[in-house]
Amino acid sequence: MSSSAAPHVPMSGAELALRLLAAFRDLVDDLHVELAQRGHGDARPLHGFALQAIGPAGATAVELGERLGVSKQAAGKTVDALVDRGYVRRDADPGDARRKIVTVTARGHEMLALSADIFGRLRDERAAGIGDDMPAFETALRALAPDLGSGLDSPGWFAR
Repeated sequence: MSSSAAPHVPMSGAELALRLLAAFRDLVDDLHVELAQRGHGDARPLHGFALQAIGPAGATAVELGERLGVSKQAAGKTVDALVDRGYVRRDADPGDARRKIVTVTARGHEMLALSADIFGRLRDERAAGIGDDMPAFETALRALAPDLGSGLDSPGWFAR
C-alpha cells in the first residue's frame, strides 16, 4: 500500500525553536504591516509588549522594567518612545509625587484593540492554511507553553 504523503521526519530541537521563532516573527510582522495601514505605522513590536506590561492600572518605569525583564533605563527609553507616539502618558503618582505612573492613552488602547482584531484574523488565515490539523496544533502549542505569564519579559530575555 503506497501513500502519496511523504513520511514524517522529526525535527531537531534547534529546528523546532527556530520554526517557532520564525512563525512568531511572521505573525508579528504581518500584524505591523496592517497596523501601519490603519494609522499606527510608528508602532514597533516592543511597544505591544510594553503596553501589555503597563496594564490597566499603569506602572512606574521600574515596574515596567521588571515586567519586561529590562533595565530601568531601557524601560524609560521605551516609555519615552511611547509618550512621543501618544500611546501612553506619565502622571504624578497620587501616593508619591516623586514617582510617575505610566498609563495607556486612548490611542494606546485603540492600538491594542486593533492588534487583537488583526491577530484574530491572522490566526484564522493560518488556521485555514493548516486545515483540520489546527486544533491538534493549538493543543500541542498549549502543551509546549502552558504558562503565558513569562511571555511579556521576552524583550529582556533576548538581551540576556
